[in-house]
Amino acid sequence: MSERAEPEGDGEYADAATPTEGDDRRVPEELPPEIREAVPDYDDEYLDRVSDRLMYSYDLDRDVAVDGERFEMTAEMRVRNQKQFLHPALSYADHDMMEFLFARRVSTPSVGELERLVAFAHGVADDRVEGHEQHYGTDVTVVLVADRIPESVADFVDGFRDRTLLKFGYYGHYEVNLIVVAPDDEELVASEAAGVAGAFRLWERVDPPDEGFFSRLAKRFWR
Repeated sequence: MSERAEPEGDGEYADAATPTEGDDRRVPEELPPEIREAVPDYDDEYLDRVSDRLMYSYDLDRDVAVDGERFEMTAEMRVRNQKQFLHPALSYADHDMMEFLFARRVSTPSVGELERLVAFAHGVADDRVEGHEQHYGTDVTVVLVADRIPESVADFVDGFRDRTLLKFGYYGHYEVNLIVVAPDDEELVASEAAGVAGAFRLWERVDPPDEGFFSRLAKRFWR
């Protein structure tokens, strides 16, 4: 018996070295052409470097408007965890995991803006999350790339956790995550369950996680 995590949809994983501080490669030449060509050019050095970390596991897009909100970067990841007996055709206990990420630049974020974006994220979940027995969880993550992070915003994000069970958890759950980052100041604050936050800390090295299902998933994310 074995356990595996596989991407779904159009997204693909690719083997590559873990990005490190100072790695300014836009799209590594060793990636398949179809992946290199699908990575948008954001005309923004910081977002371009973030996309270098996300492109191995996320489908990326740029300049997207959703429900009246505009974002410079959007990203989507779909993963299926599958247990199998001897052969992939003999699988059971399939679990689907997804993440929808929305990022945009702002000057000085406010708590009011974040509260509005939390409501936006719940709307995204209502539209896109399909609750069923195989659905394990979906993250809806909103990222604000700011010139500075006010103390009130840092306090709001640091203590934020918003998880909704679907059919009392029988159909899994979805989670709203918040990240606010000030790249010039090398400051970032993220809500408790925002696992993608490390992709936005370009000033820090990303270290491989320990083994285990969720850590294996995370390791594939960072490859």
